[in-house]
Amino acid sequence: MTFTTRPELRGTFGAVSSTHWLSSAVGMSMLEKGHTAFDAAVAAGFVLQVVEPHLNGPGGEVPIIVTPAGADKPIVISGQGPSPSKATVKYFRDLGLDIIPGTGLLAACIPGAFGAWLTLLRDYGTAELEDVLAPAIYYAQNGHPLVPRIANTIASMRELFETHWPSSAELYLPGGNAPQSGKLFRNPYVAALYQQIIDQTKSAKTREARIDAALDFWYRGPIAERIEEFCATEEVWDVSGRHHKGLITAQDMADYKPLIEQPVSVTYGDYEIFKCGPWSQGPVLLQMLQILKGTDIADLDPMSADFVHLVVETAKLAMADRDAWYGDSSDVPLTTLLSSGYADSRRALIGSTASMEVRPGSPDGRKPTLPPLRAVGTIPQPGLGGGEPTVAREPKLPNDREGEPSLTREGAQRGDTVQVSAVDRWGNMVSATPSGGWFQSSPVIPGLGFSLTTRGQMFWLEEGLNSTLMPSKRPRTTLTPSTAFRNGQPYMAFGTPGGDQQDQWQLTMLLRHIHKGMNLQEAIDAPSFHTDHLPSSFWPREISFGAVTLESRFPEAMQKELAARGHKITIGDAWSEGRLAAVAREMDGEMQLVKAGSNPRGVQGYAVAR
Repeated sequence: MTFTTRPELRGTFGAVSSTHWLSSAVGMSMLEKGHTAFDAAVAAGFVLQVVEPHLNGPGGEVPIIVTPAGADKPIVISGQGPSPSKATVKYFRDLGLDIIPGTGLLAACIPGAFGAWLTLLRDYGTAELEDVLAPAIYYAQNGHPLVPRIANTIASMRELFETHWPSSAELYLPGGNAPQSGKLFRNPYVAALYQQIIDQTKSAKTREARIDAALDFWYRGPIAERIEEFCATEEVWDVSGRHHKGLITAQDMADYKPLIEQPVSVTYGDYEIFKCGPWSQGPVLLQMLQILKGTDIADLDPMSADFVHLVVETAKLAMADRDAWYGDSSDVPLTTLLSSGYADSRRALIGSTASMEVRPGSPDGRKPTLPPLRAVGTIPQPGLGGGEPTVAREPKLPNDREGEPSLTREGAQRGDTVQVSAVDRWGNMVSATPSGGWFQSSPVIPGLGFSLTTRGQMFWLEEGLNSTLMPSKRPRTTLTPSTAFRNGQPYMAFGTPGGDQQDQWQLTMLLRHIHKGMNLQEAIDAPSFHTDHLPSSFWPREISFGAVTLESRFPEAMQKELAARGHKITIGDAWSEGRLAAVAREMDGEMQLVKAGSNPRGVQGYAVAR
C-alpha cells in the first residue's frame, strides 16, 4: 500500500476540499444543514477571505466552474473584474511607466469576487445570504488562529505599512505589534461590513431579492462610493517608487456584473476537461493535453527525467501561445489552438534537449506577437517589496513546508491564491479559485478592512496583444479552476493556487491519476515540478529561460539527467510545489461515491468528506 500524508477520503454524502481547514469545515457544515455544494463553496469562499488574507480578500476576484447535477457540461461564472473605464495605455505611458506596477492602486480592477459568489448563491444555491456570511463574520469578529505564513508576512511588511500604508498598519499591526502565529487575529471591519450588508438587505421579501439587494449595496451603493473616494483622493506608494491614485469610479462598480459563460474543453481518453476561456490561462491545460495525446506520456514513469522533460517542453509551447494569443478578446483563435492538427505541429517541435526559445505558433497562418521577454534581474527592485503579493525578502521559516510560491532572488513572491472544491449528495459540483486583494499588494481601505485587487498588472502596455490594456477589459488572469467529466458524466472538480504554475501542477496530478491509477491523495502528494520559462504574469514580468524547479524528493540521478539535457535546475524543498484541492464523484451501483484529496504542503489545506 502506497503511503500518503492523509487518506483519500471516501463517502456518500458530500465532500469539500480547500486550502484551509476552517474553510473546508465550514463548507461541510453547509452540506450537513441540507444545502448544496454551491452553498458550501460560497460559505467556504467567504471564510477563506478572512483566514487567508495574504492570498485573497473581499476586494479580489474568483472564476468559478459550476456543474449542476445531471448537467451535460458545466457553466462558468467569471468573477474576474475588468479594468476601470479610465485605464488606457496612454494614461500609463503619460505617467512614464512601461509596465503596470504590481502594487498600489494603479493596477486595481473592479473587485469581482463578491458579485461572483452571490451570483452562484442566488442562481444555484439554496441558503440565505445570512447563512453563508455568518461563519466569515464569526472568524473576523472573534478571531482565527493565525497560520505561520501570515504572521511572518505581516512582520516582513512592517516597514512598508508604517512608512507608506498607515491604514494597513492600523489593522495588521495592532498596538504597533506584529501578530503572533497561532494567536487569534481579528478583522472587525470586515465583520461589521458583512453584518451591515445582512442588516440592510433582510427586509427584502425573497431570498433572491435579498441577494440582489446585497449586490446593489456593494456595487451601486456605499461600498462603491467608498472605493471611488479612496481611489480619487489617496496617492499610494507602489513598486514604481512613486505615489499614484487609483482609477476605479463608482460608475465602474455600478456597470459590473459577473459574466456567465460557456467553458472550453478537450477530450483526453475517457475524460473531457473543462476550463475557463482565454481571458484566463485555463486553455493552457487543454493545449498541453492535446500535445501529449500523441506521445508516450502514459507509459513514462512520473519520477523519470523523460516524463519531466516531456511535460516541461510541452508547457513551454502552450505558455508561449498563451502569451502571444490569449486575452479578453474575440480575436483569440481558440478553436485552432485547441485543435488536434495544431497540436501535431506543436508536438513536432519537442526535441531531446531543453529549448531556450519562446516559440508561439501561427494558428490559421497568423503571425504571433510576443510581449517583451525581460530576463530575470532586468527590472530594478525598490527597497520595499516587489512582486505580487509584495513582500520584502523574508527569512525562511524553520521547517518551512508552506507550499506557497517561494521568494525569487529579487524578493518577489508570486501567484498567491486559494482554492475550494465541493461535491454534494445530489451530484452538484463546483471548483473555484479565489485570489486578489492581498494585504501585501495594496493598502487597506479605511473603514472597509480590505485591500483592492492588483490583477491589472497582468495587462501589457505594448500595443497589438490580446492582453494589451484597454478600458473595461478583463486582464488575462492566471486563475484557472478545472472540472473533468469521465465517460460523459461529471467526475472531478479541482484546482490549485500558484500563479503561472497552476495548470502545470494540475496537469501533473491529472496525468498521474489517469495513467498511473493514483488516487486523488496519491496524485497530490507525489513530487512535483514547474518551469519558469515564460514571461511571469506578475510584476516585474520577467522570464527565467530554461528554468525548472523540482521538489527534492526526485532522485538525484534524475536531477542530473535533466541538467544534462540543458534544463537549468533548481531544487526546491521536499514539499513545496502546489496546493491542490480536489473532489470527485462516481457511481457504485445505484449509490454515489464521493472522494476528496487535499494538499499537505504548508500543513494547512484539508478535505472533509463523509
